[in-house]
Amino acid sequence: MTEAAGRRSCARTAINIFRKMLSHSVNETLALGRRLSRYLSAGDIICLFGGLGSGKTVLTKGIAEGLGIQKARVISPTFVLIREHLTGRIPLYHFDLYRLESADEILRLGYEEYLYDDGLAVIEWADRLGCLLPKDYLKVELSVNPGSKRSIKFSASGARYQRLLKKVR
Repeated sequence: MTEAAGRRSCARTAINIFRKMLSHSVNETLALGRRLSRYLSAGDIICLFGGLGSGKTVLTKGIAEGLGIQKARVISPTFVLIREHLTGRIPLYHFDLYRLESADEILRLGYEEYLYDDGLAVIEWADRLGCLLPKDYLKVELSVNPGSKRSIKFSASGARYQRLLKKVR
């Protein structure tokens, strides 16, 4: 573990819940991702939380499509851990931390090099970050409801993401 990471505290800034949505289909989740992408910039971080099949990768496909990246190229990076998509308006760094179990494993990925850089970082299974969660990020919690619907709850950590959520409809 790096010295800086070792000094991190699990104390978090307040997260304000701004928006909760219901998606009735894959197409609605894709459309939500496309709308969200309009407001995303280089250096932004989206942390996705939710169980298997909750729609994390589908939302990421919509974001990618909105950035000008072919959604078919966006697949769950479970066995690769990080997929770089460099052909859009801004680069998309798509993480999947499902298989990682410790902070040391995450630090060895060099994940911090992708954060705050020239692209957008979307992190699936962000709960695995624990104390390594960035200070400021957009939190998206996805869950499956009866009838294949998805609850999608957005919350913001930091002023940048609070402003962003006010724009998303």
